[in-house]
Amino acid sequence: MGSLFSRLKKGLSRSRDSLAQLIPGRSSKTYSEETWQDVEDALVMADCGPALATRLVEKTRKSKKDLLATLKSGMMEIFSEPKAMVQAENSPFVLLVVGVNGTGKTTTIGKLAMMYRQQGKSVLIGAGDTFRAAAVEQLAVWVERAGADMVRQHEGADPAAVAFDTIQRGVARQYDVVIIDTAGRVQTDKGLMNELAKVRRVIEKALPSAPHEVWHVVDGGTGQNAVVQVDKFREVAGTTGLIVTKLDGSAKGGIVLQLSDTYDLPIRYIGVGESLEDLMPFDADEFVAGLLPELAEEGENQA
Repeated sequence: MGSLFSRLKKGLSRSRDSLAQLIPGRSSKTYSEETWQDVEDALVMADCGPALATRLVEKTRKSKKDLLATLKSGMMEIFSEPKAMVQAENSPFVLLVVGVNGTGKTTTIGKLAMMYRQQGKSVLIGAGDTFRAAAVEQLAVWVERAGADMVRQHEGADPAAVAFDTIQRGVARQYDVVIIDTAGRVQTDKGLMNELAKVRRVIEKALPSAPHEVWHVVDGGTGQNAVVQVDKFREVAGTTGLIVTKLDGSAKGGIVLQLSDTYDLPIRYIGVGESLEDLMPFDADEFVAGLLPELAEEGENQA
């Protein structure tokens, strides 16, 4: 697991410490009703959500096995084998990235561009967040750093037009990957959500097979609001995967469990910091091991 596990363990420290205070250690063999209630409360406070917390505790109580091992088993079942990403044939792989302001969406797109470039792929990014000049400039810094290319228009330009131009250039110049950024929309703003739907329609017209993937960037620290966001964005944009950011000590890691359980969407990446290395492909086993107290210690010893 190496340094990846260490960074993940640090990022999940808040939830793990909270769980450690309320979940009995492996030396315990019998548990009172109060103890089971403490376990359930700990899971709720870790942002697992009441329904999932109750289900995990009920399953653990029925098991004759070790409490932590059973909890881990129940959590692992939530993360079904992730669906393979759609592969583009005879065209660029088109990725549409959505999310509200402040989730780290722009930075995440820059990191994805870096990762694809390190794989030797050519990358074109469409700067569709035309309402915020700062967002375009921030993206431009990442694009230059990654050695990628960018399509941009004037501030206030139609985001759908930016998306259309980006797809056309991506096809004409045979890029391997095209990433379309979108404005950081508040899911309650009907006008902006309608515009996002328009962006999706225009992408489909520019390249009928696109977008091949739609990833929603979610701030792991926003708790139940993240659940509401995913519901609305999935309806409008057709979300196919999630990237959960800011799991850097302030967020509660249980939100990742709740999102996966509620929507059955694959967690593609998680972010545990600002550096490029802190955006990592999601590994369910490492995540659960970093979330549960004694399992985190075991994982660190094995690293």
